[in-house]
Amino acid sequence: MIHHKHSRRHSPEDEAARRRWQHPESILEGIGLAPGGTFIDVGCGDGFFALPAARIVGPHGRVCGIDIDAEALDLLREKARSEGLENVALRKGMAEEIVLCDGCADVVFFGIDLHDFVDPARVLLNAKRMTRNTGVVVDVDWKKESLPLGPPPARKFSPEHAASLMTEAGLEVRAVTEAGPYHYIVTAVPGR
Repeated sequence: MIHHKHSRRHSPEDEAARRRWQHPESILEGIGLAPGGTFIDVGCGDGFFALPAARIVGPHGRVCGIDIDAEALDLLREKARSEGLENVALRKGMAEEIVLCDGCADVVFFGIDLHDFVDPARVLLNAKRMTRNTGVVVDVDWKKESLPLGPPPARKFSPEHAASLMTEAGLEVRAVTEAGPYHYIVTAVPGR
């Protein structure tokens, strides 16, 4: 289960503020998300990444969001409906217990939440199962240092720790890069 001290729901003002330090479209394009793709957002909240992903993959693509927070999912569903995005499917529950498919996803994505799961190793094993051979598992998370935003350093994963969890789940880490002033991105592929 995701134990959030903060809500997975954000006001329009929160989203505008977050966009000043994190640009979801450039992150998604940078990891190779393309029209027609299948994107699984694990811990999707109210859609900071899922909605831009749905716009990028387009009508022939698919976005699947998983979250424990029913209200956040309702808000995401409403936002998708108001935009006419019919390619978004949502599933409420614990990511430790959900495998939506075997090998269907081009991208399985963790947007600033891998450190929040009760059992991140199990969540990553599920991510590996859902990723197609040519797909990627991507973890965007807070740098493990004192920052003006985000949780305290003790709650965060270093990129090395995130990469080691991915390796233990049978993923091959391909890149660790910076994403703006506060975050890093670890990109991995299913072990062959």
